Amino acid sequence: MHPLAITLLLIASVTHAVWNFAAKRVDGGGAVFVWLYYSVSAVLCVPIAVGELVVDGARPQWWWLLASVGTAMLHVGYGVLLQRGYAVGDMSVVYPLARGTGPLLSVVAAVLFLGERPGVLGMLGAAAVVVGVCVISAGRNHSGRPMLASVVYGVLTGAMIAGYTVWDAHSVNAVGMPPILYFAAGSVFQSVLLAPYALARKPEIARLWGRYRREVLTVAVLSPLAYLLVLFTMRTTPVSVVAPVRELSIVIGSLIAWRVLAEPNPARRLVGAAIVLGGIVGIALG
Repeated sequence: MHPLAITLLLIASVTHAVWNFAAKRVDGGGAVFVWLYYSVSAVLCVPIAVGELVVDGARPQWWWLLASVGTAMLHVGYGVLLQRGYAVGDMSVVYPLARGTGPLLSVVAAVLFLGERPGVLGMLGAAAVVVGVCVISAGRNHSGRPMLASVVYGVLTGAMIAGYTVWDAHSVNAVGMPPILYFAAGSVFQSVLLAPYALARKPEIARLWGRYRREVLTVAVLSPLAYLLVLFTMRTTPVSVVAPVRELSIVIGSLIAWRVLAEPNPARRLVGAAIVLGGIVGIALG
């Protein structure tokens, strides 16, 4: 892999873990918080995307609209499930489960529906992800509650990650939609999809903006940055290589949860996160 690609993916990993930490800090945000940061992201990204379109002289295609709506639907599901997971569970549980489940589900789908037969390394990697998930999900949350809800939301979020990763790779490669324009259009549609729910809860919008403005802005800026870095890298680097490197954020996020949020059982959860990361590397190489 080119050194520039590695550098971009490492920056994306750190950035992704940091914005998830900001999202975890929001108490009772839910879909309204998700709508807020999607809307701010749209306001920030649309002018940049229009400028890119003008400078490059690209001609918009009708199927770009379909690509943007598709990613918006998947990202709305991802954002809402992730926020719900953080409301009921620890970051050191939900985050690695969400990030590790995506590659695992991709392997399962390929075997069941596409007739693919991963190599020994790929199967060992899938098994390692399962083992890592079991290690992470043992015990109880910081609040003393059982892990079941955290595990369920982590896995569902991972399913959304698997879906939008494949869709987005297709959109920026096969469809050829410029990454910045793609993300900006997706952000607009994400905001539109959640607007009816959020605007019916204006007092909650005011509460979240007043109390968590910094977190809204952090996620609104760092989430696009992290994902755009990945999208740009996907244009020159195979997804099978991009996926495991970007998942270094699993370990980074677990370290943040331990050192900053003081979540319990740090040794076990860090070991589990490292096993999941190793499994993802095995899946990519297998």
